[in-house]
Amino acid sequence: MSLETEQINELHWLMEMLHTIDVGLVVLDRQYNVQIWNGFMENHSGLLPREVKDKSLFSLFEEIPKEWFIRKSESVFMLKNKAFTIWEQRPYLFKFQNYRPITGTADYMYQNTTFIPLMSSTGEVTHLCLIVYDVTDNAVHKQDLEQANTELAILSQTDGLTKLFNRTHWERCLQSEYKRWTRSQHPSCLVMIDIDHFKKVNDSYGHMVGDDVIRHLSGIIRQHVRETDISGRYGGEEFSILLADTCLENAKVFADRLREEIEQAVVKHNDIEVRYTISLGIAEVDDSIKNYEAWIECADAALYRAKESGRNKVMMHPKQ
Repeated sequence: MSLETEQINELHWLMEMLHTIDVGLVVLDRQYNVQIWNGFMENHSGLLPREVKDKSLFSLFEEIPKEWFIRKSESVFMLKNKAFTIWEQRPYLFKFQNYRPITGTADYMYQNTTFIPLMSSTGEVTHLCLIVYDVTDNAVHKQDLEQANTELAILSQTDGLTKLFNRTHWERCLQSEYKRWTRSQHPSCLVMIDIDHFKKVNDSYGHMVGDDVIRHLSGIIRQHVRETDISGRYGGEEFSILLADTCLENAKVFADRLREEIEQAVVKHNDIEVRYTISLGIAEVDDSIKNYEAWIECADAALYRAKESGRNKVMMHPKQ
């Protein structure tokens, strides 16, 4: 076999390999017209090499942001260095459908792309090579893992029955709010809530009805609080709400509105109807409160006075 024949064979093998490899290969000239379009690109775009040859990349694929692409490519032409874009920065360069069976839930193919300068024999960069990698499996798996971790984090912070924050997370938030108050001195109030005669509800109707009452109260709380408020189940039938940037007077208005709505509500469980009331204690943080635990004690003391004075009431700390 002659040297010329060997070289022709090697070139044929090389072209065959570039055409059949499982990554996209696109070569563009200085005007961003397509010069090479391999089998991967043909299969996923549905466009034959002869259909894209010498045509502008931007006219073929309008989803490619022209200004961004040119800016990134020009740095490759000028600096003669590779550039990259990954799916976390931009999900795809070419909006191809996703046909992978395992990650079929993805609407499109996630891609990583490498921009490679192609130099002539004179050392001038005359063409740009794009290598497009299908990273859908990795992207979807990472997204699924992040979603699972987010859900686990929420579960670790949430009380299962009420869907409010659990005591551990709520106290952590209260501690952060107390530290913020020491710096800002903005008014903040803590509201402690207890269901009146809750033991009678459980004894009379059973724990399933008691759970319905707890869920009912937590639902009313969610309707009344703002996005910036932090509400949680403190324990048993006791709840807590942190009203940030709220003075004692406004907290009292909030608490009275909540108490009145609960008093007028009816909880239905099959053919059972239950009416109940709540008692509330409010404490606004001030210089006499030395830590977040003392803040809880002050609100709890106000709650105790509300229950001792007949229940279905709102009391404040200090006494007013």
